[in-house]
Amino acid sequence: QVQLVENGGGSVQAGGSLRLSCVASGYKYSSNCMGWFRQVLGKEREGVAAIYGGGSSTYYADSVKGRFTISQDNVKNTVYLQMNSLKPEDTAIYYCAADPGSCEEFRYWGQGTQVTVSS
Repeated sequence: QVQLVENGGGSVQAGGSLRLSCVASGYKYSSNCMGWFRQVLGKEREGVAAIYGGGSSTYYADSVKGRFTISQDNVKNTVYLQMNSLKPEDTAIYYCAADPGSCEEFRYWGQGTQVTVSS
């Protein structure tokens, strides 16, 4: 019954910005952990950002710290990932995921959205 749907991916030039969104059905973000991950061919999935503690706490991978911002709207039950100063290395499929616990075991996943950054 839990469904996560990502939107907002696309193609941009280096230095540009994109905003990803993840809408949840059958799940409440405010009382759980939500995360953004990305994956490229031939590499392991990488954790990008997470928001938890009712939205009071956040985590960012070193590779995106200072450029990406995760946020959530509890009324709309939507999580966002604002991506600024994009680099070609950010090119990947981005997934949102939900953990009913504390960001340790993500059990629900979206279908992914493609982000392509050209130089």
